[in-house]
Amino acid sequence: MMNFKKELDNKVEIINKYLDEFIPQPHGYAEVIYDAMRYSSFAGGKRLRPVLMLSAFEAVGGVGEIIYPFACALEMIHTYSLIHDDLPAMDNDDYRRGKLTNHKVYGEGLAVLAGDALLNLAFETMIHAIKSQKSWEAVEAMDVIASSAGIKGMIGGQVVDLISEHKPVDIDILHYIHKNKTTAIIQAALKVGAILGKGSSTEIKALEEFGYCLGMAFQVQDDILDVISTQEELGKPIKSDEKNGKATFVSLKGLEYSKEYVKQLSRDAAHQLEIFKEKGQFLSWLSEYLMSRTY
Repeated sequence: MMNFKKELDNKVEIINKYLDEFIPQPHGYAEVIYDAMRYSSFAGGKRLRPVLMLSAFEAVGGVGEIIYPFACALEMIHTYSLIHDDLPAMDNDDYRRGKLTNHKVYGEGLAVLAGDALLNLAFETMIHAIKSQKSWEAVEAMDVIASSAGIKGMIGGQVVDLISEHKPVDIDILHYIHKNKTTAIIQAALKVGAILGKGSSTEIKALEEFGYCLGMAFQVQDDILDVISTQEELGKPIKSDEKNGKATFVSLKGLEYSKEYVKQLSRDAAHQLEIFKEKGQFLSWLSEYLMSRTY
C-alpha cells in the first residue's frame, strides 16, 4: 500500500531541489531582486501545480528529466501571480503563508519586479529545456502553459475579478473568474504532464477534465475556508474576499451549497481517473486530500 503522504513529501522535496537550482542565488549589483524572488519562492508553498504535473507525467508512463524544468516554470508563474495579487493595487494583503508578503518586505517596486523576473525566468527555463531536448512535445507544453497563464486563462480571470469588485456578480461571471484565475493553471499542470509523458489523446483529455474538476473544487474550497477558517490555519487574512468586495460561491450560493458542490466535483474528478487504474491512485488520493483541506 502506497504511503501517499510520504510520496507527496518526496515529490515536494524533489521540486524544491530543482527550484533551488533554477532560481539564481543572489549576486551582483541587482542581488536584491534574487533575494526577493527566492523569498516568495521558498515561503512554504504546497507545490500543488508542479506535483500535479509530475504525477500526471507518471500516470501516463513518462520517464526522464524533461518534466522538472516545466514543473518548476509553472511554480515560478504561480509565485509571480501571488506576489502581484498581494500588492496594494490588487488584493492588498500583508501576509501570505504566514509570512509578510513580498511588498511588505521589499517594497512595492521591487515586488513588481520580482514577479516580472519570475515570469521571465519561467520561460527562460522552458526554452533552455526545449533547446536541450529538441522535443516537439516540449514546445507544445510551453504553448499550453503560456495560454493558461495569459489573457485566455489566469490573467483574463484576474482582470474580471478586479473589475468586478464591489459590483453585482452573477454565477456565470463568478464561474468565469474561477475557471480562468485558478483552474486554468491547474488544468495546464495536468495536461502538460500528460503531453511530456507522451500520453494518448484519451489520457490527455481525461487529465485535463480531472484538472477542471480539481481546480474548481480547490477554488470553491478556498471560498469556504475564507469564511470558516482562521488566519493562523490559512497563513493569510480571512474574510479578505468580503473586505475587497468580491463575490464567492459562498456569498452567492451559501455555505451548504458550496460544500455539496465540492463533493460533486470530487466525484466527477474520481471518474476521470478510472482509466488510469493503479497509476492514478496518487492523483486520486491527492484530489481527496486537497478537497478536504482546512488550510
